[in-house]
Amino acid sequence: MDAVLSRVYPAFSISISYSNISTCENSLSQPIRPPLMARTYMHLLRATNSVGGDKIYPKHLKFAKRNREPQSRNSHPRKGSLNLPRKTDAVNLEVSPHRAVSAVRLMRIELGGAFADLLNEKGKGSGNNEMGYVERTLGFRTRDLDDRDLRLVTDIVGGTIRWRRYLDHLIMSLCHEENMFRGMEPLLLQILRIGFYEIVKLEMPPYAVVDENVRLAKAALRPGAGNLVNGILRKLVLLKEKNSLPLPKLEGNDRAQARVLAILYSHPVWMVRRWTKYLGQEEAIRLMMWNNSNPSFSLRANRRKGFTRDDLMMRLKTLKVPHEPSLHLDDFVRIGTGMQIVIQAGLLKEGLCSVQDESAGLVVSLVDPHPGETIIDCCAAPGGKTLFMASLLSQKGMVSAIDVNNGRLRILKETAKLQGVDDVITFIHADLRIFSEKNPVKSDKVLLDAPCSGLGVLSKRPDLRWNKKLEDMEQLKNLQDDLLNAAAL
Repeated sequence: MDAVLSRVYPAFSISISYSNISTCENSLSQPIRPPLMARTYMHLLRATNSVGGDKIYPKHLKFAKRNREPQSRNSHPRKGSLNLPRKTDAVNLEVSPHRAVSAVRLMRIELGGAFADLLNEKGKGSGNNEMGYVERTLGFRTRDLDDRDLRLVTDIVGGTIRWRRYLDHLIMSLCHEENMFRGMEPLLLQILRIGFYEIVKLEMPPYAVVDENVRLAKAALRPGAGNLVNGILRKLVLLKEKNSLPLPKLEGNDRAQARVLAILYSHPVWMVRRWTKYLGQEEAIRLMMWNNSNPSFSLRANRRKGFTRDDLMMRLKTLKVPHEPSLHLDDFVRIGTGMQIVIQAGLLKEGLCSVQDESAGLVVSLVDPHPGETIIDCCAAPGGKTLFMASLLSQKGMVSAIDVNNGRLRILKETAKLQGVDDVITFIHADLRIFSEKNPVKSDKVLLDAPCSGLGVLSKRPDLRWNKKLEDMEQLKNLQDDLLNAAAL
């Protein structure tokens, strides 16, 4: 438990026992749900402290001593887990389902390390699988998502991640004090971020946004959390109506301006400093605006299953998903919106198509696989290029897929079977730098797509900006050099 709290709240060092938490729960008129017991207890301690208390909870709460009662082995969630005990089988019809799903997705991404798109070649992370996460995390179920809800989830999650720094600056500015923001429990912070994004960036009807997010906070946390959300969001609405959002001015020296730009365009300060240094401020701003724009995606029709681009476009037309054929690749189709609809339709699960960027497809076109050739893909996972090359071999030849990550390689193997190309792929779990020295292999062609910073795809992977550090760049350079030397052996 202490490990969890020190990770989420590094500024605090406290010791918590489950017996104390149970006592806290009995002291409140509304029970504290298991997902947030520990974090709520910390807030209660802060509320009774005369220094730095945020005064959200009453100061008169008493914590009686009680011996710890025997607990069953599975009575409490695992440390750091979002898979928490379900509270009830009843469906909560008062809570907006797309906001509940968005809040849980954001929790999984920020605390659980999930990818922002939450899907792989099979489309996992959506539908019933994800609603299970919602139920276990929030303690209740919502109604199922319809197509409109799915689009809103995609927009809200992606946008909230992109604008996280900007939104956090506004939230912090409207809190009574900075410590209140710093100590805010994760789910409450995600609900506020969603509300701020909907009001400021999506320009949804403000008072409807306030009402819906207050309901979510009360249902998922407690009434006091709903009151806090209500107060802060109403402050935001008034400031937005007066066109006086508390944003910093672009002034001072280069370092000061970089910090301001990092807030205004929601990027890490080190990225802003790097780009303004090498590109100039104007180009850096254009780049950040591009990173914050809504991305388009590409789908590749799987010709191995006899599914052509024309077939794919016909299915997309039936699903009413806007699309257009790629200008450069025969098997690819571009879509701007509607990815969740494609997933729900089962096109990915059936292996008829896959999500693949055109830039990756162009790399495969340079390799130009022909039936009967042997090809080595040196850093294969997650495997989009491996699968595309295999589909072009017409069941003649072999692609050797090498990767150091056995888990990702296992997923690639499952996806290859799903797409019907596993018979022309050999899966090799190895570090290329060691494997190439001990296993000299001859092949017709070698493809090395070495690990990179990912800074060129921030519009499609907005979470990457918050997971990268400046020191990663130098480490990547050295790794790329080593892999290139190994691939050349």
